[in-house]
Amino acid sequence: MPSRLVRLPRREFLLSSLRTGFTAAGIAAMSPAALAELLATPSMTEGPFYPDRLPLDTDNDLLIVNEATAHGLGDITHLTGRVLSRAGEPVRNAVVEIWQVDNNGAYLHSADRNAERDKNFQGYGRFLTDSSGAYYFRTIKPVPYPGRTPHIHFAVSQNGQRVLTTQLFVAGQPQNERDGVLRSVGGEAERKLLMGDFRKIEGSPLDEYEVEFNLTLGRTPAEGDDGQFPGVIAKSRGGFGGPGGRRGGPPPRQ
Repeated sequence: MPSRLVRLPRREFLLSSLRTGFTAAGIAAMSPAALAELLATPSMTEGPFYPDRLPLDTDNDLLIVNEATAHGLGDITHLTGRVLSRAGEPVRNAVVEIWQVDNNGAYLHSADRNAERDKNFQGYGRFLTDSSGAYYFRTIKPVPYPGRTPHIHFAVSQNGQRVLTTQLFVAGQPQNERDGVLRSVGGEAERKLLMGDFRKIEGSPLDEYEVEFNLTLGRTPAEGDDGQFPGVIAKSRGGFGGPGGRRGGPPPRQ
């Protein structure tokens, strides 16, 4: 269970959904030699539609905006993972951001005129990793966007600095082979690191999905003597809303 969240005062049920043991199992079973050889998650373009105006709600449940009774449309997906160093060590207090199109294929961005936006879908969320490097989001399974295969954008920040920008793709999606942005990433081995196995949760009455996506950083800023990464919230543009804290803008884009 995470010890720190990015503003989740009213959705305790989400905390119980964080499958920390599930996401940690594969890493814990690896030998020290294998951990030392973890490949860094490939960097990818941020794209033109990082939100130009953050939603009223910026927590890790993208299906409910504030206290609305209606939720966003789409295939409910529980997105979990860990942020790791190249040595396989958990990276705590890292800010993980995600943003994606809604079920209509519209981004939370004033310049996106692709489709009418689902106002009940948050479109953006963020989470502060716990001591095991774990993060959790409740969102929807990504859908295609004109010219792009389904994907979810990710950004990881430490010390108020963006240290990774990448994208998560649906493994086995036929459109992956025709996506120019994805094909521009290294070779097959690198592209495989960006694939997620979206599995239906057995017995779920809502036909929910789950997917695990671990993020391995190519570099990790040095920790302070107290074991903390100083400034991860304070240095962000406008300030992040920490647990119970005020809202603000995202970290500076690199």
